[in-house]
Amino acid sequence: MRLNDVRPQKGSKKRGKRVGRGISAGQGASAGLGMRGQKSRSGSSTRPGFEGGQQPLYRRIPKLKGFPIINRKNYTTINVEKLASLPANTEVTLESLKASGIITSAKAPLKILGNGELSVALNVKAAAFTSQARSKIEAAGGSCEVI
Repeated sequence: MRLNDVRPQKGSKKRGKRVGRGISAGQGASAGLGMRGQKSRSGSSTRPGFEGGQQPLYRRIPKLKGFPIINRKNYTTINVEKLASLPANTEVTLESLKASGIITSAKAPLKILGNGELSVALNVKAAAFTSQARSKIEAAGGSCEVI
């Protein structure tokens, strides 16, 4: 047996029904699609999710705008440039910043960001530092301590 000898079994292949070819053919005139309406027209199939003009389900339900980050860490952030107004060798904590009026409300741990310049040596105690903020504080002669 060779590949060119392979054929379907006898009787397994059937010709498709020729519809819409005259009344004597059995499925003439409307070709079994009924008389009128959307499903009787040529090219009649509607797209998936189409509900006849009604607002479809995929447009009725609310969309999830971005996936929520589970166990997200929230921080009270402050830039290095805000710390430049403090006197030298000050211990900077969340409470001291709140007392000095630099931060008005603090509901989360403190994180120091690296925007701006710092020329004063400070002892900063915070929950997190960006790498830029850490390098600027240490370059000014201060220290960074993670609480």
